[in-house]
Amino acid sequence: MPLTQLLVALVAVLAGVAGAAAAQSVPAGWTLHRRADPGALIPLKFSLAQSNVDKLEAFLLDIADPRSPNYGQHWSPAQVKETFRPSVESVATVHAWLTAHDAGIRADKIRLSANGDILTLNVTIAEAERLLQAEYYVYSDDEDGSVRVGCHGGYTLPAHVAKHVDFVWPTVHFGGPRGSFSRRSESISPPSRFGREAGASKIPIENLADLATSGCDTSVTLDCLRELYNFDFTPVSGDVNTVAVVEFGANVFRPSDLNLFFNSFRPDQVNNTPTLISVEGGTPNVNGSVGESSLDIELVMGLLGPKQKLSLYQVAQPLASLDPTTAAQSVTKIFVLGITDCGDKPRTSVISISYHFNPDLIDPTISPVVQRQCTEIGKLVLTGITIIASSGDGGVAYSQSHECLVSNSLVAGNPNGSFVGQLPASCPFITAVGATSVAPGASTHQVEESTTDFPSGGGFSNNFPRPSWQATAVQRYLDHFVPNYAASVFNRSGRAYPDVSANGWPLVIAEGGGFVQSGGTSASAPIFASVIAAVNDARLAAGKRTVGFINPALYSEAFAARGVFNDVIVGSNPGCGTQGFPAAPGWDPVSGLGTPNFAKLRDAFLALP
Repeated sequence: MPLTQLLVALVAVLAGVAGAAAAQSVPAGWTLHRRADPGALIPLKFSLAQSNVDKLEAFLLDIADPRSPNYGQHWSPAQVKETFRPSVESVATVHAWLTAHDAGIRADKIRLSANGDILTLNVTIAEAERLLQAEYYVYSDDEDGSVRVGCHGGYTLPAHVAKHVDFVWPTVHFGGPRGSFSRRSESISPPSRFGREAGASKIPIENLADLATSGCDTSVTLDCLRELYNFDFTPVSGDVNTVAVVEFGANVFRPSDLNLFFNSFRPDQVNNTPTLISVEGGTPNVNGSVGESSLDIELVMGLLGPKQKLSLYQVAQPLASLDPTTAAQSVTKIFVLGITDCGDKPRTSVISISYHFNPDLIDPTISPVVQRQCTEIGKLVLTGITIIASSGDGGVAYSQSHECLVSNSLVAGNPNGSFVGQLPASCPFITAVGATSVAPGASTHQVEESTTDFPSGGGFSNNFPRPSWQATAVQRYLDHFVPNYAASVFNRSGRAYPDVSANGWPLVIAEGGGFVQSGGTSASAPIFASVIAAVNDARLAAGKRTVGFINPALYSEAFAARGVFNDVIVGSNPGCGTQGFPAAPGWDPVSGLGTPNFAKLRDAFLALP
């Protein structure tokens, strides 16, 4: 079915005559335990349809297209809030329905969020079932036995109400169970779970001194990255420049690992750690069992040096309880810092995230949530923030579990089937980063190839149409280089990703008390984020604003003329019983536009207002 028909079908499900959210099977990772207690209280939340969402791309182009006279004129959070606030009609319609005689909800029980986009009411399970014509159950987490309530059988809103509501939760949108924060050191996560990119191997380094005689094709150090990307950088803008990485739950850094790394590769950073920005009580507990956050922090702090401070958004792993807050919704809170109710958290100009949220599928239990998340990302970048995310480690399949779509179901293990993208990389307002490696025997003066130790994620979105700023580059690839796959294999009209790439293997990092060779697009994202932070430093020193949303500029003719990218033309990203997409001259769905030449990229952005 073409994407447009799928979207129409989805709209019909959510806002049709019955206004019903479609029934589904019990979500992966959960077991139906029992019917919910009718007297139990839940915080029922109605996410209201926002105003002017259809104009978001135009608003962004007005401030991010290098040809626009308003380039760099980022919006204030207050302007964003008022522009996208749900209409008075939407609030009034839903409120009137809730308080009508047949619904019977007292007006004093209904609260409107400060941002004006969520109506919340604490109701009993019995009241929620009557309101939504649904049946609520208690579901247990297959991994740890914790519980959550929901209605996998679907819910119904009156047609006149449904058009004003994006989704209601807790209902069919389960997000991930408590164990959903998978890392490469843990077992493969099932569908719809939140996880860190984890496709690269980990190889212990027995003797670090041996690296002195090895090339960057066998061991990638900070010096290799500096040479590959012409990254000669010393901060000059002072404390006004800001950059952050995002980490979740028990995925923490270990100060001892940072010092081990810095002692060898960045002595002036020894005993330095990132500035903690706790979200929902998140803390980088030094007793955390994973420690892979160290990779992100070592790379950013190592490349940028002690004069550029790094912030760490540490998000607590949400408790599985009657509160519907899920991991993915916690990420959304990061994306709307300063715009909604999380405005008490410091904002940074660049945010790097190396996790995936969900597969990019048209699914009535996922699509409304991810579309709302992508909208929130777009609203955030309007304010001058750059969001950078890893493109995935599963090639054209979903994540490191290599899931493909077979007979309308996700099946792991790279079976023959349709390609499955992933979020947030496929959101057009994200700058998605693929992974490259130095070819065997090659030097840092030669252009890299796409990774072969794991397939770098890339492809085409099912949820988001192709934005105008990448239309020419992507169509050129489709016209000249795409394999002759059947129309059902991937959505040719979708947002294409990644946008760019950076080295993802085999990076030398310190983890678990020793050195290892590791990587993944989880490393590529913070590397590219460091490059953009350095660009911001130069612009701020020149009295200009941070770059904010960079995608329209990256794809522009002006940047192409300056040769700001090293064009990767070797490699592919196999999956789903195919060789995936081949790399090619210009943009491709393996390496994007290529790897950065920092000096040229900096000068191109400095040439803009």
